[in-house]
Amino acid sequence: MDRLLRRYRNRPLIGITTSARSGWRIFPAIALSVLLAGGRAVWWRVGRPASIRDVDGLIVGGGDDISADLYGGRLMPEARVDPERDALERRLVRDARTLRRPVLGICRGAQMMNVALGGSLHQDIYAVYADARRHWTVLPRKTVRVVGGTYLARISGPDEMRVNALHTQSVADLGRGLRIAAREPSGVVQAVECTGDDFYLGVQWHPEHLIYARRQRRIFQALVEAARARAEHRAQAQAVDEMEPL
Repeated sequence: MDRLLRRYRNRPLIGITTSARSGWRIFPAIALSVLLAGGRAVWWRVGRPASIRDVDGLIVGGGDDISADLYGGRLMPEARVDPERDALERRLVRDARTLRRPVLGICRGAQMMNVALGGSLHQDIYAVYADARRHWTVLPRKTVRVVGGTYLARISGPDEMRVNALHTQSVADLGRGLRIAAREPSGVVQAVECTGDDFYLGVQWHPEHLIYARRQRRIFQALVEAARARAEHRAQAQAVDEMEPL
């Protein structure tokens, strides 16, 4: 038993942010996906301590709209926002970029990753994309086209995906250092990622509800692998720093 506990504690630790309203059902699904990928999870939400220095990676979960104030837009009356969550997640995402911790954004999380780096959002995709089909389901009913040569294509394959959809907003102008990794046929952005070497991937769908699909599990596996590599690099650097001079 002690050996099993030690092995579990040696897994990369991933901080997961959620909505105050729906986190009780969102966190377990994401945490299970992280566990199956070889990591372990800690739940972060408004009112609880959260520091990117305490974890090896970050997942920004779904739920809630992002306040248009963060990107100079006009807030729509039907938007459901949480300014405290906005502030928490924007801080964590920016800190993760500074400290080079891997980040995965899910639905709202992908949007926050874009906004945190200076990007903007379409608050109503159906008002912008005339051909966008209305879906609101955890079932894989929407087709997504992965952009060739992207990190997403390398980890999940370049073929079209069937994914779910629980959103009405999407990425508009890209944030600094980001590129589009997937779109749906109507043109709606479905994934964004960093143009550099760091793991910084946001997907508009919910892979935690599709963990029976190998390509969706690969997203969490890639995050955990990146978190493990960064943790090992930090440990090696710390060991060198602590060596006494000869």
